[in-house]
Amino acid sequence: MFEEINGLKTEYVECGKKDGIPVLLLHGWGSSYDVYKGIMNALSDRCRLVALNFPGCGNSEVMATPWNLDDYCRLVLDFCKKTGLDNPILIGHSHGGRVALNLTANRLLNPPKIVLLDSAGLIPVKTTSQKIKIATFKFIKKVLSLPIINTFSVELLNRARRRFGSADYIAAPPVLRKTLVSLVNTDLRDILPDIKCPSLLIWGENDTATPLSDAKIIEKLIPDAGLCVIKGTGHYSFCERPYEAHAILREFIK
Repeated sequence: MFEEINGLKTEYVECGKKDGIPVLLLHGWGSSYDVYKGIMNALSDRCRLVALNFPGCGNSEVMATPWNLDDYCRLVLDFCKKTGLDNPILIGHSHGGRVALNLTANRLLNPPKIVLLDSAGLIPVKTTSQKIKIATFKFIKKVLSLPIINTFSVELLNRARRRFGSADYIAAPPVLRKTLVSLVNTDLRDILPDIKCPSLLIWGENDTATPLSDAKIIEKLIPDAGLCVIKGTGHYSFCERPYEAHAILREFIK
């Protein structure tokens, strides 16, 4: 199904009970609502479940200009109005968790509960090697962007991106690369104490994209938060150990 939101053709899916507990699922960067098939099946007996694809994901249109976190929040707010979701429970994985945190902390939505699955939202402390890698790429980019040089340096710059950029950055078109840079440099820790609703954190023990140390900070800063760690899993903990994650979610949403 599709809705036009802020001028963008936005893909979404809905299942479960029409009169059930409203739940909105927000996927992570470069992913789609397909990652939530298991969760939607697990909660379909009690919830009205709606999941959208962010711009550039699935069959949703790509935005024309780079976005920041507020733009994603506006999309979600307009989507909720169009689909008749009144302050649903928010479930967010990775970037979707970042959006859920911002919506809730700033009272843009008033969800009765939120669920954060290996959520983004904090700027991680960079290692020395990561800092060197970033500085090297910025220097190369600056040199290759100089007048005259930039007329024949496109392929060299692409090689540098492949060498120094993250997988998400490399795979994204230019407008989404700029969007990703804005998002990963947004830190929400100062507003997390403003989240007053019950908040469930489900995290992979071995997550390297949003490490468990982030989860412990988020749990500490949100007044009514609880953390469940799924042993032996990574950034997609709820997909790697679905039965464990589904049992936790069914206990929390009832």
